[in-house]
Amino acid sequence: MDIDDFDRRILRELQRDASLPVETIGERIGLSRNACWRRIRRLEEERVIRARVALVDPEALGLGLTVFIAVRTDQHDPGWLDAFTRAVRDLPEIQGVYRTSGDLDYLLKARVEDVRAYDRLYQRLIRRVALSDISASFVMEEIKETTELPVA
Repeated sequence: MDIDDFDRRILRELQRDASLPVETIGERIGLSRNACWRRIRRLEEERVIRARVALVDPEALGLGLTVFIAVRTDQHDPGWLDAFTRAVRDLPEIQGVYRTSGDLDYLLKARVEDVRAYDRLYQRLIRRVALSDISASFVMEEIKETTELPVA
């Protein structure tokens, strides 16, 4: 899909505030309401825009601790991968799961209440899938956290 300058400007606006009315976006980027609406629909149909969501403050929900969980496994067969995938998808505290290169096999990002809540998450995870090594790093300070992608 070709993404032109107008599309990029629409994406920048929507990443900052997806609740903006189409009229407002159009005014900000110099397009009519209808032209802007058609472009947004096309971006959604082409899955450039995957979803429009509300970003909830984790602290307001009592989820004040971010944890990065490093996972190593000595099993790399499809059965293990299926079990691991099901396990991490079924645990709502886990927000992101990434297969990585280098020393780690997987890096997980989780949001929990506190260290005790992390331990409960850890226990549930290891009951569901065999892991050869797991370690956690607790975030002491969040310096930057964004959902906005750089739109050139």
